[in-house]
Amino acid sequence: MKVFIIGPAFPLRGGPAQFNENLCKAMIKEGHDTQIISYSLQYPNFLFPGSTQFETSGVAPTDIKIHTKINTVNPFNWFAVARFIKKEKPDAIIFRFWLPFFGPSLGTIGRLVKRGTNIKVFALTDNVLPHEKRFGDKPFTKYFIKSCHGFITMSQKVFTDLAVFTDNTNKICTPHPMYESYGEPVSRSEARKKLGLAENDKVVLFFGLIRKYKGLDFLLEAMADERVKKAGIKLLVAGEYYEDQQFYLDIVEKHKLQDSVIFHSHFIPNEDVRYYFCACNIVGQTYRNATNSGVTMVGYYYEKPMLVTNVGGLAEIVPHGKAGYVIEPEPKIIADSMVDYFENNKEEAFTEGVKQEKKKYEWNTFIDAFVGLYNKVK
Repeated sequence: MKVFIIGPAFPLRGGPAQFNENLCKAMIKEGHDTQIISYSLQYPNFLFPGSTQFETSGVAPTDIKIHTKINTVNPFNWFAVARFIKKEKPDAIIFRFWLPFFGPSLGTIGRLVKRGTNIKVFALTDNVLPHEKRFGDKPFTKYFIKSCHGFITMSQKVFTDLAVFTDNTNKICTPHPMYESYGEPVSRSEARKKLGLAENDKVVLFFGLIRKYKGLDFLLEAMADERVKKAGIKLLVAGEYYEDQQFYLDIVEKHKLQDSVIFHSHFIPNEDVRYYFCACNIVGQTYRNATNSGVTMVGYYYEKPMLVTNVGGLAEIVPHGKAGYVIEPEPKIIADSMVDYFENNKEEAFTEGVKQEKKKYEWNTFIDAFVGLYNKVK
């Protein structure tokens, strides 16, 4: 099968780019001729909340082919991209969709590619209803959804959300595979030395871009619990702010958490990701809402127990009491779990649970599910 994955890839940074490159490599390994069509302009700078959309280190992968072509705000470009795809004659294209902003460009490309061809058009939908609502969300999403033959989701939440926009039955839900591109694990001692952490610290990791829906404030409020302070638990916050950081710094100041919260407030380059996961005792994801999470999949790869809130798809992938905690997004309950984890020495047992669970998240499972969906679409 010849397949084009349409979504970000190097030199664009972030989880979707890493996922697409991992997927491309896994598809090739399984015998499929697979390439990526990425963005020459993903977001206009005034719409992008971070410092840069591009990798500041690293080199382009040499084992996959990346075409840098799509300009999301230039309709003339969409016609050119569609012509390129049709000329290449793939059997299928897979759009990576997570924001309504991409609806007009990808929806138009999908319609043009389908016209007069047998190319099957699929959407890998991280989100259908966005975490943070904006004007035009529903019409843009609906326009995109109507351009596709079938859909792949990685959580039951998104699978259900699709029904808001389409009654198409060509859809599957398959687990989010693990990220395997951040390097082999290192020892906790080496990781902590790299990050300047004490050997015996009790470390909870909050990792990733900092946005309101991710609930870092819940975790900070939990750190203010006297039991947590007494236990000497540290919170390592690693990621770039996509909103005003003062809101979070005010919580730290209010509760005098300066000695127990460590901020690495910048985008974490790919080559450093493993050190953060290998340094921590447990990963905290205290989200307000969620579909699925790439952070969880990195946690699985590095065999780290996780503390997640019972929202969206997170509860589907972290068995409570086996691989970590699934709890309500309330500071006291979060504090209860952190204290239980460290005081009752749950790390070893939960790590064994993670090792068992991670077997579900191999790339071949995802690819087999896609191939089954491809064969279903007539």
